[in-house]
Amino acid sequence: MTASGLSRRGLIASAGAGAAVALAGAGAMAATGRAQAAADAEPLLHTVPFHGDRQAGITTAAQDRLHFAAFDLLASATRDDLVGLLQDWTAAAARMTQGLGAGPVGPLTGNYDAPPDDTGEAIGLDPANLTITFGFGPTLFRDAAGTDRFGLAGRQPAALTRLPHFPGDALVASASDGDLCVQACSDDPQVAVHAIRNLTRIAFGRAAIRWSQLGFGRTSSTARDQVTPRNLFGFKDGTASLRAEDTAGIDAHVWTAPSGNPGTAWLDGGSYLVARKIAMHIETWDRGSLREQEQIIGRTKAEGAPLSGGGEFTAADFGLAGRGGAPLIDPHSHLAMAHPDRNHGVQLLRRGYNYVDGSNQLGRLSAGLFFIAFVTDPTTHYIPMQTALAANDLLSEYLQHVGSGLWAVPPGVREGQFVGQALFT
Repeated sequence: MTASGLSRRGLIASAGAGAAVALAGAGAMAATGRAQAAADAEPLLHTVPFHGDRQAGITTAAQDRLHFAAFDLLASATRDDLVGLLQDWTAAAARMTQGLGAGPVGPLTGNYDAPPDDTGEAIGLDPANLTITFGFGPTLFRDAAGTDRFGLAGRQPAALTRLPHFPGDALVASASDGDLCVQACSDDPQVAVHAIRNLTRIAFGRAAIRWSQLGFGRTSSTARDQVTPRNLFGFKDGTASLRAEDTAGIDAHVWTAPSGNPGTAWLDGGSYLVARKIAMHIETWDRGSLREQEQIIGRTKAEGAPLSGGGEFTAADFGLAGRGGAPLIDPHSHLAMAHPDRNHGVQLLRRGYNYVDGSNQLGRLSAGLFFIAFVTDPTTHYIPMQTALAANDLLSEYLQHVGSGLWAVPPGVREGQFVGQALFT
């Protein structure tokens, strides 16, 4: 017996009982923790509707991340392959944008000896406002040799042709054009990558990626409650761009009007997507004085206000002169050259992103702007403006366009239909 009257065995038994209670408590806490972790892993489902009159990802409030991909149909692909691909892509996109797996079985169940119908890296992730937008390129209607591979040549809109070579272009094929394009935008980069990865997997045997681009940090706002972002030159970008709330402007400058041509009616109410990969000469720009940078842009770096005075959203006064009589806003500044007043009132709905692809062979940043714009007609709303900018914009000295593409974006998808269905019926 011990001094307390308890045997050693009693002490051990008492300790064991205490340990059991402690273990039970720890087990309960662990179970609670697992339950909480599981609850935390449940998607919050910040979702954007996939079905509707218009495709999402155009006037949708611009998300912060992008994965853009251009695809080419395989040489062996038939019209039935193309239609089947669009049907499968539509079903997968409708699921993924709502926080579900790309396929109905999912990444963790189904035939154990077959590949899963979802790759799984988005398990537990919120869809983070994922949108997936599809477009059709000129070569879907006639390939580079002029061949009508899929019986669609008679339905090609006149404006859907390869963008011209603009002054200063240094385009590379590995970042230009494509039969189809897919724009995946989300506030989570892994969700956007997951979307393109699974659409690529679904396309196997019918189409393959021609090129793709990751983007971060939107360089435009498509909603009035979004703060104007900055590009890699450090300036606010897209101050005067269209917003979703500008319904009259969106109708006039973004959506395609009824063509009156039964052959191209499939695009009525759709849009055109212009993509340009624009390399920025970062190191050269960084050596310029603040005064020179502001003169080139035509706005202050601090607030984004026009150099004629006021705040960011003050209308620019291109006639206001400073000391010596010279205009405060240089007529060849980027603001002046891109302004609607200098482009017959034309406006764009921009959805661009910053990009950094590491370093180039010279040891400099391979970085810039992945420019995306949606327009009602590229022949009136993009080509004339870019021609003028390329020839006269002071900013052109610090830019080089290395990638280019144009795609027709069909209107929205209704339940039970697939994207672009009217093109085939």
